[in-house]
Amino acid sequence: MSRLAPLAAFGLLAALLSGCTTTRADGSPQIQTSSEANRESLEGAMSAPLRDVNLLRTKIPPVLLEAQADPYKRPQPATCANIAAQIVPLNHALGADLDEEAKDEDDLMDQGRVTALGAVAGFTQDVIPFRGWVRKLTGAEQHDKLVQSAIVAGGVRRAYLKGLGEARGCNPPATPNHAYQAKDVIQQELKPRYPVR
Repeated sequence: MSRLAPLAAFGLLAALLSGCTTTRADGSPQIQTSSEANRESLEGAMSAPLRDVNLLRTKIPPVLLEAQADPYKRPQPATCANIAAQIVPLNHALGADLDEEAKDEDDLMDQGRVTALGAVAGFTQDVIPFRGWVRKLTGAEQHDKLVQSAIVAGGVRRAYLKGLGEARGCNPPATPNHAYQAKDVIQQELKPRYPVR
């Protein structure tokens, strides 16, 4: 009987959590992948095995699902106001675009926190034997691919709408923000390590 107790507890937990979707810990509507959710907070790191068995899933915002269905759908009417109205929810779901200044997360404390939470998530995921196969069989891997596909489609949709806004002479957010100071282009040529004659 003692061998069945853990299985019964796991089955009860699975029944309670089946179909649960998760959002960001900070309450933001921005979508996140499973790996981002695993490193966002201690709760996210501890619930990593539940994502691996597909009991917890990332909720995909409807605006990204619509973008995935047809990223090049023409807005009707194609006015600057309507284009901006379609870009704003995409910004909420995806976060800052390339023409906007993103929040700087490169400080040492944030890097250390993310690394530590990643280690905790990795430790908790190790409790699942044959984790890769479990993710395939439970559909967790397929859902993660759907999340990634929705993020890409949302980015394409936003870029398409901004291109339409640019062609119509709209103002931001219905067009790219050209006032943003972009970084210099990275040079990829090989340079010698030591001085040569």
